Amino acid sequence: MTAAMKPGSARLRLARLTGIVAAVGIPLAGLSMASGAWADQPASFAATAVPIAAAVSPGALVEASPLTQTVTEPAYHTIASGKASYYGRELAGNRTASGERFDPSDLTAAHRTLPLGSKVRITNPRTGDSVIVRINDRGPFHSNRLIDLSEAAARQVGIRAAGSGTVELAVASD
Repeated sequence: MTAAMKPGSARLRLARLTGIVAAVGIPLAGLSMASGAWADQPASFAATAVPIAAAVSPGALVEASPLTQTVTEPAYHTIASGKASYYGRELAGNRTASGERFDPSDLTAAHRTLPLGSKVRITNPRTGDSVIVRINDRGPFHSNRLIDLSEAAARQVGIRAAGSGTVELAVASD
């Protein structure tokens, strides 16, 4: 038994209280009911708390925890293939077409016609690397380029070192 868990210690009393509170289903601030223990406490302390599953009687209706719900990724359909370039630190802080300030470390991109706020999956067909970006600006204004990526997005698809490269664009379908 550790010094903090000796009989009569505040930690042991709190551990017992935590078990009682969990057994009757009353939430306690700072308590992770999924694990039955405080999130910042060592595993030895977690063993003293009663898991919430033990407080539920058989046959009782229990709502599914938000942690167990499945999240489905939206489907993407390819719309174009072409040359992408990137813009980086030289434009950091400038306003984009959406009104926000450009941050080269964000996963954003500029496209001529896609709606601002669109989610687009950019894939490098040579390597298979892909990234999902949010359209927040207009451009590129070079006739042979399809999209301008932020520096972070270009790095993730593997075109940063070359400065530009061929990519495929796929838009999230609703």
